[in-house]
Amino acid sequence: MTRARSPRSRSKRRSRGLRPWLGWAFKIGLVGLVILAGFAIYLDAVVQQKFSGKRWTIPAKVYARPLELFAGQRLSKDDFLRELDALGYRRESVADGPGDASVSGNTIDLHTRGFQSYEGAEPSRGIRVRFSGNSVAGLTEASGSPLPVARMEPMLIGGIYPAQQEDRILVKLDQAPSRLVETLVAVEDREFFSHFGVSPKSIMRAVWVNATSGEVRQGGSTLTQQLVKNFFLTNERSLSRKGTEAMMAVLLEMHYDKQEILEAYLNEVFLGQDGPRAIHGFGLASQYFFGQPFSELQLHQVALLVGMVKGPTYYNPRRHPERALERRNIVLDVMAEQGVATVEEIDAAKKRPLGVTARGSVADSSFPAFLDLVKRQLREDYREEDLTEEGLRIFTSFDPIKQWKAEAAMTDTFKRLDGRKGVDETEAAMVVADPENGEIQALIGSRQTRFAGFNRALDAVRPIGSLIKPAIYLTALEQPTKYTLTSWLQDEPFSVKGADGQVWSPQNYDRKAHGTIYLYQGLMNSYNLSSARLGLDVGVPNVLKTIEKLGVSRQWPAYPSMLLGAGALTPMEVATMYQTIANGGFNTPLRGIRSVLAADGEPLKRYPFQIQQAVDPGAIFLVQNAMQRVMREGTGRSAYNQVPSSVNLAGKTGTTNDSRDSWFAGFSQDQLAVVWIGRDDNGKTPLTGATGALQIWSGYMGKTYPMSLDMPVPDNVDYAWIDAYSGQGSAQGCQNAVQMPYIRGSEPVAGAACGQPDQPPSDTVMDWVRGWLQ
Repeated sequence: MTRARSPRSRSKRRSRGLRPWLGWAFKIGLVGLVILAGFAIYLDAVVQQKFSGKRWTIPAKVYARPLELFAGQRLSKDDFLRELDALGYRRESVADGPGDASVSGNTIDLHTRGFQSYEGAEPSRGIRVRFSGNSVAGLTEASGSPLPVARMEPMLIGGIYPAQQEDRILVKLDQAPSRLVETLVAVEDREFFSHFGVSPKSIMRAVWVNATSGEVRQGGSTLTQQLVKNFFLTNERSLSRKGTEAMMAVLLEMHYDKQEILEAYLNEVFLGQDGPRAIHGFGLASQYFFGQPFSELQLHQVALLVGMVKGPTYYNPRRHPERALERRNIVLDVMAEQGVATVEEIDAAKKRPLGVTARGSVADSSFPAFLDLVKRQLREDYREEDLTEEGLRIFTSFDPIKQWKAEAAMTDTFKRLDGRKGVDETEAAMVVADPENGEIQALIGSRQTRFAGFNRALDAVRPIGSLIKPAIYLTALEQPTKYTLTSWLQDEPFSVKGADGQVWSPQNYDRKAHGTIYLYQGLMNSYNLSSARLGLDVGVPNVLKTIEKLGVSRQWPAYPSMLLGAGALTPMEVATMYQTIANGGFNTPLRGIRSVLAADGEPLKRYPFQIQQAVDPGAIFLVQNAMQRVMREGTGRSAYNQVPSSVNLAGKTGTTNDSRDSWFAGFSQDQLAVVWIGRDDNGKTPLTGATGALQIWSGYMGKTYPMSLDMPVPDNVDYAWIDAYSGQGSAQGCQNAVQMPYIRGSEPVAGAACGQPDQPPSDTVMDWVRGWLQ
């Protein structure tokens, strides 16, 4: 007979059986708590280390020159308005705040934005600019007081980005436009100022909405959690990542106040993609989408950017304007519901268009050729990490107005030339500089003017053809006892046998010889025969030394063919050579950077222009005189189809064998420009220097109101009266008397009565003189 077990004994045995399991559970829980505590300590260290240190790597920002306004300045109203548009100025009926502009006839009232430069802080102020024709007729303060000069803030033209291509403009919380923070909190996290990093109420609401809708419609993340996810974590979707996010959010709020967290959020949030570059923060998004500083955002713009937080790609206003508009208006409704704005303000904001710019105003490929130049020059003084992480502010000489006009001239010219066979296979480059100080003002590296690839302005090494000829004539004119502008040259065929046994027999472009001519006529008409003879007379090595004095360092062999441009240079090197000629023999290295500031505005480095007298000013003055004749009477005369005849210009065409390269280099008093056209494969083109590059150059000069070339006469130069036919000294009152410049002591002696020639000059000289004296 079995004995029944009592309930009490069974309970004791169950209790004894559970004790080991409870013990193990306690131990496992204890270990888990220790691990969790350790993990929390680790996360706490991560949070404090990164959040308290340098939070972001900030790419260097590159700025154009600040436009300086003054009475008498050559600047049209249309050009000024285009720059204002690029700077994001708003057209208003009254300009009563920074970034406002009001246009009435030929008068523009505007309120400038302040900015920090190397020289110090430039204040924000109201000014009035009055235009007449293509000039600034008057400049006053808003009060009407005369203003000597005003400086506009410089346009942001690009940046130098780190490998991850993450970009932002750091802003302070007190720079936030009115009601942005209120709107952000109302839309994204209404309990932000009361929760401790996570919001159980929001989580429960999200769980309920998602469960009842059958899909994920709410996330329940606080602003702090969103910041943690963007700042510390990845976009992985998992419970472990979500738990880590919540723990770090709590830790972040334990150490930092709500204002610091909000400011970090404003700078961290992802708001769009510009090609490979990620747009982070409201500061950059404001510039990228509206072309305006963050502090100037208006109600409808605030609503759009806040609405985009939910899905920057889905609500991209450029790609999906309908979605973006709908989302913006939903945010405006929330603002009304939460009392952020009045019903009247909301209604007015809903009537406004999205107002985004056609493209990103701070795109990193806006002016790729010039940015390439800036990067190369910066790397001589800064490490790569300095340029991509420290938020340097680079102020340059770049002139957006001149860049736009250079691009327009190139585009317009190729449209006119495109009907010619072979033109569609050509490429081009252009350099624009200030001849006095060597500052690069515009740069084009490709016929596709915004192409961010091979930079032909800096890297295309091409034979320069007749562009070398001013160096030949300069070498001769530096010997005034032997050569003057009216020395006689023989433009006749000849041959030279080189050391290698090869025979060199140059020819003129027109395949004709022109007999006895004046020295300056050889340069004016770009005759090969007379120029090569002159180069051989002064010595090829001496010509190459002159090129070096003009600022070009190339190791060319002293072959006779170098005298007709067999040597190759880049457009930038040609600009260096011609800058010295344009600047009266004073060489100034070309550069694009003016100064560099640290992220906090502290001046770091200035790039003042350097100047060195390289060539005798008297000889340069004579070469300039001949180069002005190139434009008036020689191969460059078609420029006056686009430039007023009252403007003195100097320049030189260049064409290489089989028209493989079309060049033009020339200058006014205030502008130097070099243009090259050719094929990357060095194939033949249908263009000469005059029919190709000169046309782009002339188109540019015709758009930019150049100052007439008026170089001061050097101390060692005198003007003398000569007979136009004989080149002999004459009296002022004689029938054929003309004035010519000479280095003092080299003037021709008086000839027969009134300088009549002892024997008649060549037909070429006679034809030219008849035209000159008409």
